[in-house]
Amino acid sequence: CQRCGRTICPQCQTQAAVGVQCPECVREGRASMPRTRFNPLAQFRGTDQPWVTWTIMALCVVIFVLQMLPGSQVTSALAFLAGRPFVETQPWRMLTYAFVHGSVPHIALNMLSLFLFGPALERAIGRVRYIALYLVSALGGAVAVLLRSPGGSVVGASGAIFGLLGAVFIIQRRMGANTTQLLVFIGLNLAIGFLPGTNISWQGHVGGLVAGAAVALVY
Repeated sequence: CQRCGRTICPQCQTQAAVGVQCPECVREGRASMPRTRFNPLAQFRGTDQPWVTWTIMALCVVIFVLQMLPGSQVTSALAFLAGRPFVETQPWRMLTYAFVHGSVPHIALNMLSLFLFGPALERAIGRVRYIALYLVSALGGAVAVLLRSPGGSVVGASGAIFGLLGAVFIIQRRMGANTTQLLVFIGLNLAIGFLPGTNISWQGHVGGLVAGAAVALVY
């Protein structure tokens, strides 16, 4: 251990700025750190603007405005219809549904979540990887809906956003940070989808979360 000199096995050591540290020193270091407001990727704040996040948010807002126009067919054209015929003939719906929303509270909550987690994650992994993560997470949500709820219709960016949360969790774990608050946040939001009468696609949330975590593991 670089801090106390103890001998530690490879499975127990934690990479530090210089060398490695033992579990005891890691716990002592965390206990002595000042308490700050929960921000899972605060260390990745930078000067670069998260243009991908802003672009996704702008697209969602513009598409929602178009959805609200009288006689608009935007929703029916972009929503994901979980059936084999649509997957075979219109596969793009497995991605476009993530830019369509069903109501003002729906898009407001999703854009708020994207605003809170997206910019720091984009700076942490880079724009190209961030785009890939977002789209693969959306695709994972669509696949989960197709497998667990065939015949349904799904809209919303929440599956992709759960993928971002899964990636944040993996990054935090890799860095040895405390992920308890993030786990509670993810767990509560997942649980809401299982409440009767909420009309929330928990399949899309779980699929997006798993896909996002898997992509982060690859990264």
